[in-house]
Amino acid sequence: MPSFDIVSELDMHEVSNAVDQSNREVQMRYDFKGVDARFEQNDSSVIMHAEVEFQLQQLLDVLRTKMVGRKIDLRCLEVKDPEKANMRARQEVILKQGLEPLFAKKIVKMIKDAKLKVQSQIQGDQVRVTGKKRDDLQSVMAFLREADLELPLQFNNFRD
Repeated sequence: MPSFDIVSELDMHEVSNAVDQSNREVQMRYDFKGVDARFEQNDSSVIMHAEVEFQLQQLLDVLRTKMVGRKIDLRCLEVKDPEKANMRARQEVILKQGLEPLFAKKIVKMIKDAKLKVQSQIQGDQVRVTGKKRDDLQSVMAFLREADLELPLQFNNFRD
């Protein structure tokens, strides 16, 4: 039976390239001359460092611009509140990846409510959709692309 998986993944290589480009742009910009402003990347987040909160907003704009240029969906970013201490400010941007169980249940419910002739089941941080016909699976893909969801979805592991 044909099947495919619904996932939400980030290309971490593209994220690190966007962070590197953002660091380079901040070093070159005139309004950041002599200011200790930078980006740091962890496995699941990007941390912005600056001297004042206003500069954090500028850093966030630079980061978003570079992410869009690298074809990374901005819905994957969750911006936390800035933290201020001793003439320093830092702000964390969480990189959301994978389908959380509640969101996966929402996707399964949407597919069932659409009365499409497919079965869907949650497998860890992805949803497997199976059906008798390839056209049914393609209609599920089209349905989910049109739905306004808070995370970008990718469809992979398509088997005929």
